Amino acid sequence: MRGTRRLLTALVAGLTLSGLAAVWAAGRGSTAAPADNPTPPALSRAVATTAVRGPTTTVLRPVDVPDDPYAAEPVQRIGTMEIPKIGLRADIYHGITLRNIDLGPSHWPGSALPGETGNAVFAGHRVTHTHPFRDIDQLVPGDRVTFTVNGTTSTYVVTGHEIVTPDDMAIVKQTPTPTATLFACHPPHFATHRYVVHLALLAQ
Repeated sequence: MRGTRRLLTALVAGLTLSGLAAVWAAGRGSTAAPADNPTPPALSRAVATTAVRGPTTTVLRPVDVPDDPYAAEPVQRIGTMEIPKIGLRADIYHGITLRNIDLGPSHWPGSALPGETGNAVFAGHRVTHTHPFRDIDQLVPGDRVTFTVNGTTSTYVVTGHEIVTPDDMAIVKQTPTPTATLFACHPPHFATHRYVVHLALLAQ
């Protein structure tokens, strides 16, 4: 989990400090652009997760990350996210580097996909790039978040929030029921903490 801990610290800094990501990008080169085809291929289990397979179960495990927040990574648009309470409708991506997160909320590989059993984890910017998570601190229990991935729509309800330090790994922990986690920096423009919103899947 050492690599995952490094990511949380690096991502929070990259997600939150106004202008920091742009400075990093200038030093490392520009981020990859999404493919011309706006319709992503179906996201397979092999692409979506790193799994530990046992005799009868598959255990999801969020992947470790490279030291470089802009390390080479495919840019993959996998669907959309809607949060009516804060007027958000955004494309969502699949990846753990800023190559994907700079484009929109990004799904952490190895965590559950929306609608699946487990914890679907998404990181997003608050003050840089498209800053989709700028107002996630306005979400309260009962507010809805809808994901559409591979043509399937899953609606979650906010169950609560917390403010944690950048080394708190509990937010990526997988769960025995369908849940989701949104996280970004807190407060805006600083990387001292993370604002975390917890969700639970509504019965279909």
